[in-house]
Formats: sequence, C-alpha cells, structure tokens
Amino acid sequence: MKIYDITPVPKPRQTRADKWKTRPAVMRYRAFCDEARLRKINLPESGAHITFVMPMPPSWSKKKREQFDGKPHKSKPDCDNMLKALMDALFDDDSGIWDCRITKLWGEKGQIIIRENG
Repeated sequence: MKIYDITPVPKPRQTRADKWKTRPAVMRYRAFCDEARLRKINLPESGAHITFVMPMPPSWSKKKREQFDGKPHKSKPDCDNMLKALMDALFDDDSGIWDCRITKLWGEKGQIIIRENG
C-alpha cells in the first residue's frame, strides 16, 4: 500500500481558451498533475484499489469532523473524474489500465492511497 499526501482534484471540462486563460479549476488540475508526476505515483495496469481521501472543510465543527472522518464521500466531485485526472497526470496513453477499483472517503487531509491486489 502506498500513501501519497496530495489533495485529489477532478479533471475539469476544458475549452480551447484554457491553453492561455487561467481559470482556477484548470490551474488546480495542472498543479495536481505536476505534483502527481513529481511524486512518481505508480499505478499498476490491473488490480489497483485507489482511495481518494477528500479533505474536510476547515469550517466544519469538531463534532462534524469526527462524525465524517473515514466515511464515504458522496458528493461532488465524481470519482470517475478524479480517476481521469490521476490517469491523465500519470500516462500519455492510459488505455493499458484495464482494471481498478475506486473509493472516495472524507479525511482530515487530502491523500491518494493505492493498494495493489496480488
């Protein structure tokens, strides 16, 4: 199991103008991609269980934080867009990845946890 202390972000819907514009969502995505490459995140072609740990908002009370810590993250962003962002950051061509499982949880800090089966 590998734990990467990096806050996951979804892949934004981009336009041609995003090549020169600096929309916040696109800039967060680009920074995430750079960080993922820097940390040399390794994703096997099959059997991976990827857990995206989403950080809880600082505005939440201590009671609410304790209640949600480690529980399923059932709101946006969608887990498929998070996987898409990770795979696009790591691979020029991600067609070789043919099997993986995705989980999205609440946590104190953003993390990506990759477990390999086998």
